[in-house]
Amino acid sequence: MLLKELAAAASPLNEQQVHKLTQVAAELSATQLAWVSGYFYGISQQAQGLTVAPAASAQPAATLTILYASQTGNAKGVAEALKAQADAAGIQAGLFNVADFKIKQLKKETHLLIVTSTNGEGEPPDDAIEFHKQLKAGKVGKLDGLHYAVLGLGDSSYEFFCQTAKDFDEYLANAGGKRLLDRIDCDVDYDAAAESWSKSAISLLEDALKVEQAAANGAVVSLPKTAGVYTKKNPYQAELITNQKITGRDSDKDIRHIEISLEDSGLSYQPGDALGVWFDNDPALVDALLAQVGVAADTKVKVDDEVLDIREALIRHYELTQGYASFVQAYAELSGAKKLLKLVEDKAALREYCAEHQILDIAREKKTKLTAEQLQGALRRLTPRLYSIASSQAEVEEEVHLTLGVVRFEQKGEERSGGASSFLADRVAEGGQVRVFVEHNDNFRLPANGDTPVIMVGPGTGIAPFRAFMQEREAQDAGGQNWLFFGNPHFTQDFLYQIEWQRYVKSGLLNKISLAFSRDQAEKVYVQHKLRQQGAEVYAWLEQGAHFYVCGDANQMAKDVHEALIELVAEHGGKNREQAEEYVDALRSAKRYQRDVY
Repeated sequence: MLLKELAAAASPLNEQQVHKLTQVAAELSATQLAWVSGYFYGISQQAQGLTVAPAASAQPAATLTILYASQTGNAKGVAEALKAQADAAGIQAGLFNVADFKIKQLKKETHLLIVTSTNGEGEPPDDAIEFHKQLKAGKVGKLDGLHYAVLGLGDSSYEFFCQTAKDFDEYLANAGGKRLLDRIDCDVDYDAAAESWSKSAISLLEDALKVEQAAANGAVVSLPKTAGVYTKKNPYQAELITNQKITGRDSDKDIRHIEISLEDSGLSYQPGDALGVWFDNDPALVDALLAQVGVAADTKVKVDDEVLDIREALIRHYELTQGYASFVQAYAELSGAKKLLKLVEDKAALREYCAEHQILDIAREKKTKLTAEQLQGALRRLTPRLYSIASSQAEVEEEVHLTLGVVRFEQKGEERSGGASSFLADRVAEGGQVRVFVEHNDNFRLPANGDTPVIMVGPGTGIAPFRAFMQEREAQDAGGQNWLFFGNPHFTQDFLYQIEWQRYVKSGLLNKISLAFSRDQAEKVYVQHKLRQQGAEVYAWLEQGAHFYVCGDANQMAKDVHEALIELVAEHGGKNREQAEEYVDALRSAKRYQRDVY
């Protein structure tokens, strides 16, 4: 019951008391409110003659708030683990998405931990755009009473590695906040570093914030436990039941429709979520790398608490199919390869080189004999790949579907392939096992109101979540209009799920479909061109409350679509550039413009 409703209810409080409580509550954070409830409970027990610890000693005035800004769910997962560590240490903590946290609330906080990822070219995650903007502009004022620490998640292959974490750290310091401990910038294999940082943070906070459990009186607010026990660290051994190529025989692309059984797992997902897939490296690739650096396959190494042959360790535990700067630098120093040493000095050239070379290719720049320990120390740990889920459980029940583009290319006459994509496409037979988990993505959701129109832009494998959207809207008998923009090279070879889209058009569920087959005419046509061509109607849909979704390539397509969206808003909304950008930013803040890009 809300305080404002108390006076009208059968309450022991008079109107004046209700008014006072309302005023006090408005000034408190969620964590402080939880403490106050415990404090009042303690007083009530004393009034009844029960023996309790003095209420004032139940918890100091200091509080802990944990904020997360997450694009795909990784930062949220780290923040939830951090909250669990705080709970275990007897520290009462509030956990919030920055999108749900008012920036002025920072003035009332005493201890703050932020876990954030970085999106695209150093941009904040979608759920943190407004928070980042206001913090940068100094809207929060002075934070002299705040003690804080920031943990960043990112990918060092990008130029603006962990930029959002760096920004938050800087802006809070500029506002007068005091660092509890130094910021840490974690790479893609972040688990160990994040866990170590979290332990350090909780250890520093224990003396100031520890709550005596006997005196807490149940005031600690806990998160609901997630359904199912399978996670990134404890994946489900699932059966791959379908592996079907859905591009034509003459297509330049090898795109597969993958179906995986989740029967008896208890795993559930929503349209917009991703499936995490753990994979094994190709044994032939591992053998070639070991031969290149002169390490015997049966050499023993330790991985975590397990002793393995290095061949098995490389197959199961280390990243070999993506180039990364840390390996280039380590191998350059070990080998003395002039080309690599020069690359290390040029970050832009190094990023471009890593994007086109796998670990074996880097090692082939100069043949060098390494020890097993040197090789292991230069490599980073394997991380699972995340794929946008292409199904709704309302339709497929205990299955999960993926739309998978198999990565294949040549490097100096030799074929190279993607780690997870080739594993699923080539090395797991139907009936075989694959380790999976669900990665929830609250930043990519259908509107709660089924009558809301949606516009979906998903070229190539970016079509995946929109197949799930349509299955869900059909199952819910949603009345909102649906418009799909899809593109690929050729109509005859690359129209993914063509029969399904035609059925949706015929049934009336899909009201509009705009197709951009880039190579079917002399001039290339992409989805952003179709958006501009139909800009007046797109803008009209937005004015009617439509949600706008983009899924697919982050490096080019998503940027071009974003630019097209700003331009069509300016043209058809009668706005200048700045006003159009503000309009689009407002869509994002309202969660009406959502992106799942990679």
